[in-house]
Amino acid sequence: MNFRLVFKLTGKTLMVEAGAMLLPLLVCLYYQEDPRPFLITIPLLVLVGALLSLLRSNDHFFSREGFFAVALIWLLVSAAGALPFFFSGYFPTYIDCFFEAASGFTTTGASILTAVEPLPKGILFWRSFMHWLGGMGVLILTIALLPSLGSRTLHLMKAESPGPVVSKLVPKSSQSSKILYAIYCGLTVIEIVILRIAGMPWYDSIVHSFGTAGTGGFSIKNLSIGAYGNPAFEIIITIFMLLFSVNFSLYFLLLCGKVRQVFQSDELRFFLVVVFASILLISINICDLYASVGEAVRHAAFQVGSVISTTGYASTDFDKWPEFSRTLLVLLMFIGACAGSTGGAIKCSRVLLLLRCIRREIRQVIHPRAVNVVKLDGHVVDESALRSVYLFFAAYMFITLGSTLLVSVDNFSFGSTFTAVVACIGNIGPGLEMVGPMGNYAAFSLFSKTILSLCMIVGRLEIIPILVLFSGNAWKRS
Repeated sequence: MNFRLVFKLTGKTLMVEAGAMLLPLLVCLYYQEDPRPFLITIPLLVLVGALLSLLRSNDHFFSREGFFAVALIWLLVSAAGALPFFFSGYFPTYIDCFFEAASGFTTTGASILTAVEPLPKGILFWRSFMHWLGGMGVLILTIALLPSLGSRTLHLMKAESPGPVVSKLVPKSSQSSKILYAIYCGLTVIEIVILRIAGMPWYDSIVHSFGTAGTGGFSIKNLSIGAYGNPAFEIIITIFMLLFSVNFSLYFLLLCGKVRQVFQSDELRFFLVVVFASILLISINICDLYASVGEAVRHAAFQVGSVISTTGYASTDFDKWPEFSRTLLVLLMFIGACAGSTGGAIKCSRVLLLLRCIRREIRQVIHPRAVNVVKLDGHVVDESALRSVYLFFAAYMFITLGSTLLVSVDNFSFGSTFTAVVACIGNIGPGLEMVGPMGNYAAFSLFSKTILSLCMIVGRLEIIPILVLFSGNAWKRS
């Protein structure tokens, strides 16, 4: 393990994080709020980052270093991101601050705050801005800003990018990162402008667009988007939640004029079928709860978009919906968004591959001598990729059940405990019952909050990097 190079990369990322904190600092100054939480944190991160960046190291950097670095950096970036919360005095303990920061960077949107509206605008801006930074990936941002990392970038992208297969849009990884961020920034700006035109204040438009872009879910209102009572806001945010759930490489293909290739994507078609089928079924199920069919469809579409994109915003308290709708939303928490998007959970591509693997096994039993292959987008998926999907699914379920057992020591109901874990590892945010859209995670013990924070990071990094970090073999120098 090339520890010096890993720590050097960590230092550069901490300095990028310190630079990102200048924005919430400016917000504090603009609204004449106490800037000390950021004035203390920024120099501290710059100092630590600079010292680590000055380490001398060789250029030996392979997959092991990439996965190890990504896991370590996400833990440290979350720990550092918690410092402004800690210095603000609005959070009871540092564990609560770490929970909030991990929830921010992993785009989970789970919160320990019982009320967010009393918080300073600078702190609320930092909560939402963490979503935006973590949505595309803090390492992807570092690669885009520091192309000098060279050949190491692909190992970092493989470890941080969501989905079973990671590829570059163009030959250079740093150029791919810039293209991804250009698309990301463009969609974010478009949403900000549209929300402002619809009547949402500038500040509100910016922070909610950050949350939508990163599919995060932190709101500056206690009742989330439902607090505005504005159908136009809900429709706009629904559309953008779904847009940010799509693989960003498809937007690159659109920009290149390859429209037909985009709509030939098996994952995109599967995603759209799941979304529209869920909206239809839930709309029928909740129709009696609302004054009109249109209102029922609007809320169903918003919550389906929010859950499957793993954003976590709420337009209404869906925990009061019938059991069928609540169960369907929990199933969507497992499916999640498309690979290569800012969404979390298992991902549509993996679910689709698992379904096709089941179909292949059935055909193999019926026709033992037939040659059956699994295809995605018309291409045969090799067995090593399918094996990684099996292992990911098994590890995902094992960690979910194991974490549920650990969190159950708090003695809350199974619905609250299980959906809290599912919502955290899937980076969704709200679950059901105590952690529903109108609830929070404040009542959990510090032990459970630590477990749930780790679940968020495990889910965001798709398990393997964290397992590498805690593997004894990864710490060996040879």
